Amino acid sequence: MHAVLESLEKMEHEYRRQIIHAAFGLLIFAFPLFNTLTLLAFSLLTMVVLGHFREYPTIEKYLYKRPFPGSREMLTDGINDGIRSAQNLTLSLSILLLISLLLEFTSLSFPLYVIGGTMAISTFGSSAATFIRHRKQLQINGDKGASCDETENYLLPSSIVLLGVGIVTAYLAGAWIAGWGDINASRNLIFFVAVIGSITGALFESIPSRVDDNISVPLGSGMAMWMFHSFGYSVPPSQMSIALIFSLVLGYFAYRTRIADLSALFSAALLGVLIIVFSEVFWFILLLTFFILGGVFTKYKYKYKKSIGLAQSEGGVRSYENVFSNSTAALVLAICYGIYPQYAELIIFAYLGTVATATGDTLASEIGTTAHTQPIMITTLKPANAGVDGAVTILGEFAAILGSMIIGILPVVFGMVEGATMVILITTAGGFLGTNVDSLLGATLQKKGMLSNSGVNFVATFAGALISGILYLVFV
Repeated sequence: MHAVLESLEKMEHEYRRQIIHAAFGLLIFAFPLFNTLTLLAFSLLTMVVLGHFREYPTIEKYLYKRPFPGSREMLTDGINDGIRSAQNLTLSLSILLLISLLLEFTSLSFPLYVIGGTMAISTFGSSAATFIRHRKQLQINGDKGASCDETENYLLPSSIVLLGVGIVTAYLAGAWIAGWGDINASRNLIFFVAVIGSITGALFESIPSRVDDNISVPLGSGMAMWMFHSFGYSVPPSQMSIALIFSLVLGYFAYRTRIADLSALFSAALLGVLIIVFSEVFWFILLLTFFILGGVFTKYKYKYKKSIGLAQSEGGVRSYENVFSNSTAALVLAICYGIYPQYAELIIFAYLGTVATATGDTLASEIGTTAHTQPIMITTLKPANAGVDGAVTILGEFAAILGSMIIGILPVVFGMVEGATMVILITTAGGFLGTNVDSLLGATLQKKGMLSNSGVNFVATFAGALISGILYLVFV
């Protein structure tokens, strides 16, 4: 005991905590040996024991009886922090196992291989990421820790490590549990959900939050993996890997050019992988066009917009919130395209409508605010101040048409659909009307505090999809 504690005392505080954290992942090997109820009981018991052990003074007393060269307090804190992390992780595991147990009484299922993959991401992946992050911090700032403006120097490498280690260990854990537990899941499906879960884990880890990563990462990854397991849809690992690399490269480009922050990088990667594997790569390029145009025109006359108080904060850098509020409708439609191929053409037009709405709205806002004419309120047509929710300008309306038309032209160039004239007209109309739905919601629900700006974007993009879908059914 003395030798073990002395070795631990010489290690960095964070390293000790992560060794305890990673060791907790070894529980995965026991998953095939027990049923869900037994695992849940063991998980709950472990959580209670850890909570009691954290308050038990034996370790601290032992340390003060046996002095070591370094700080006894740091060793105690390191062990206690590791126990606290394990306790939160056990809480997350218990929640997932409880859901799995309850679903056994329904027609649905939450297979143990998904929970095992989640635990692999949350232990091996998170611990590897923390090792890298801590090492980078020490390289940059010695032992003092990093300041806020330097975080991108170590957060990106650590998140990439979490993604890579998470994919490998989640796949191996899933294959182990499915193989020994006689679970009906193909290797393609196991790899598919491992990638989705790992990207989701990296995304949650990159989002600043008061919620402990040992709760947000496993629950977020677990729910995402379960959802896509339920679809029963998968592609070969080679195709999935290409989609992942392609999405990450494009997301990294957006990150380095200050179009997106780290959370937006992983949000875009998640969207990219799902959209590519459920539809086609051109669908993602189309969505990416929206983000590129948005980033470019956010910087259009930025100094002027900043001088009048209408410029985007952080230099127009997009976060995960902006990505999902403008792209959730597109993601849903891309998934529907893969699951319901019989409605392919209708879904394509709806997809074009939602992307056109997002593009048109962004260009209308970024270009329209530079107009030197008096804006008018969309609900009353009376003069309004620039930047007020629901205020529109002629320049902004033309910008919305331009952005929507670009999205209508690209699928014709890509060969996604036939009938160029009808495609461009329906897409432009859907985008333009969807943009004005956004303005209408801004003047009403957002003004009353019932919707945030992201909520307005979310609803408007679905409205744009609905409008284009209806126009397709009526005129095509």
